[in-house]
Amino acid sequence: MNLDKSYEEKVYAGVLGKIIGVYLGRPFEGWEYDRIMRELGPINYYVNDKLNKPLCVTDDDITGTFAFLRALKDFNYDKNITPKQIGQTWLNNLIEDRTVLWWGGKGHSAEDTAYQNLKQGIHAPDSGSIKVNGKVIAEQIGAQIFIDGWALVSPGDPEQAVSLAGKAASVSHDGEAIYGAQIIAAIESMAFVENNIKIIIEKSKQFIPNDSVIYKLISDLQDWSSGNIDWKQAREKIVEKYGYDKYLGNCHIVPNHALIIMSLLFGENNFQKSLMIANTAGWDTDCNSGNVGCILGIKNGLEGLKDGPDYLSPINDIIYCPTAVGGETITDALTETYKIINTARQLEKLEKKIIKNNARYHFEMPGSTQGWKVDTLNDNNLLTSISNVELKTDVGSYGLEIDFCDLAEGLNSECLVDTFFPEHLTKLDGVARKTFFHYDLIATPIIYSGQKIKAQIFSESEKDLNIKIFIKYWGENDELIKIESNNFNFSSNDMNIIEWEVPSTFSNPIGQLGISISSSEKCSGKIKLNYLDIHGEPNILLTQPDHILNHPRKHHMHFEEKFYGQMWRNAWVQGLDKWEDRGKIFRVTNNIDSGIMFTGTDVWKNYTVTSNISFQSVSSGGLVARVQGLKRYYTFELCSSNKARIGKMLYDFNTIKEVDFDVDFFREYKMSLVINNNKIKGYIDGQLMLECEDNHDILDKGGAGFVVSDGTMVSNEIKIS
Repeated sequence: MNLDKSYEEKVYAGVLGKIIGVYLGRPFEGWEYDRIMRELGPINYYVNDKLNKPLCVTDDDITGTFAFLRALKDFNYDKNITPKQIGQTWLNNLIEDRTVLWWGGKGHSAEDTAYQNLKQGIHAPDSGSIKVNGKVIAEQIGAQIFIDGWALVSPGDPEQAVSLAGKAASVSHDGEAIYGAQIIAAIESMAFVENNIKIIIEKSKQFIPNDSVIYKLISDLQDWSSGNIDWKQAREKIVEKYGYDKYLGNCHIVPNHALIIMSLLFGENNFQKSLMIANTAGWDTDCNSGNVGCILGIKNGLEGLKDGPDYLSPINDIIYCPTAVGGETITDALTETYKIINTARQLEKLEKKIIKNNARYHFEMPGSTQGWKVDTLNDNNLLTSISNVELKTDVGSYGLEIDFCDLAEGLNSECLVDTFFPEHLTKLDGVARKTFFHYDLIATPIIYSGQKIKAQIFSESEKDLNIKIFIKYWGENDELIKIESNNFNFSSNDMNIIEWEVPSTFSNPIGQLGISISSSEKCSGKIKLNYLDIHGEPNILLTQPDHILNHPRKHHMHFEEKFYGQMWRNAWVQGLDKWEDRGKIFRVTNNIDSGIMFTGTDVWKNYTVTSNISFQSVSSGGLVARVQGLKRYYTFELCSSNKARIGKMLYDFNTIKEVDFDVDFFREYKMSLVINNNKIKGYIDGQLMLECEDNHDILDKGGAGFVVSDGTMVSNEIKIS
């Protein structure tokens, strides 16, 4: 299939279908059919409100799907990527017991078992094999739920999709689990070019052994669906022949795969009906529904998602993808779509598609809102709405329209997007809070002080408008505090490109970014946001904010309060054993081997990171830059072997350059790591100690922070500029 506009829209529809399916099935995950029918009835729409649960949540089905596909980018878009390399991507993205994965324990959870194997040096495919883990563990459902991305980059090429899916699945699974994953990948790949689901399913069978259980259950379902029975009768046959009671262990792939095939064969090509069947049938509902949603999203396209109730507005494109790459946690369907599109293009040796100069928010797909929403708090204008509209410009075809009515002096219209810990999460209690934080929300902010915000805006108002850019940071009492730019004046039917440098937020993380529209006289109209970008490096001093330092309950609030005192800490990815902020603000420890903590995004490229650090019985410690996960970063360290070194972690650690340097424990050193393109410098107490270049597999962008090995080091602040 050509990687054209049709392909791109099908990818977007597949991504949306995936998250719709997951959000639809998540509130009652694990329920059986009888309970669903008794308490909820047929699942024709979102039921999260009935169960007092949030709709958009962190979920392993979503995070694994998008995070593990990063392996292709990290390993130079090689179609011959190996299972070992995909396993290394697991280690780079996962923080044990914290990031999104089922951490059920070795010998119980297939994913946790595989992770422990990887950590101990058992590479994929052995890490997920029956030989190492046994058949019961290896044939759980996980391989199937993470698989969609490998098909989305293989449109109309089921052979490639099946090959990539098999390698990815083998990191954590084996046997029937791999066959099930490969079937889903084949179906999704063919769904780009074939509209008949029965033909797609029949052709997909050729890619797995005909004596496998997965092959046989598909054949059974094909036979059953060609008769005079309905899906409920087919479900009973599945329970009788392939039900949970037929398989040992937790959440076996076979019963759940059967429900996916059943919903496709009995769903009459309809998105709503197919998802109703997948969810009402029970068992691992979010997993099964997510795969079905992705398949039909690809096959039926964006219009097919609308052939029924409005599934799209409530989710607003929102995705949470918490991994050790914290800058990619707060994301959206369009952002993930274009990552997939460009991965597919790179696999075919095509240039990456640059949308509106790689703007963070560009809305370049029908219906996309990228998580933007109207802010109706603080007496803002209630008569405001947003929508995606066609907007023909030199750099794109779609934009975000903000429609306002009856603006007047003192009454603004405001729209914003979450850039870090969303405000509504602080208001969750009870089962709602437990549901969302079933998985940790590990994230770093999307935007920092010193960076620049640039936006192109078209005014469609008969009156003059004043437009401001604003940010809100998490400040005292866990309240969002607003900082605005100066007014940008727009005359009637005007177009401007506006830019604003984000001022200091006093070490507090930025939680929201938005646009405010006002007028000195009553008016109605529209503005169209073509794009909004965040660019440049930060200029920040990060320490404990004053309102935390001086809080009267400082030494108790970590235990007594849900959020207060945690926001500034939550802005750091913590890939080490301990972080204590009493006394010295950053007292960080890793007991065995290296651990890092960092903040930042993949926008950061050339910058300096500086901190005064003292060491307490470490083997090495210091600063990191251009961090791209737990196994991809540069270091500048002092070592107990009396060396100063610049190093590179690229799954294994290599010293780029080192010099002799006498290290005294408990003495404070001012360390600076300067990184500019491929040139790296290390300073101690203002003196240049090391200078080198990296000319192979350059880590070109990423965040900054601390690294420590086999001990503890302390600091009060860190500056990035």
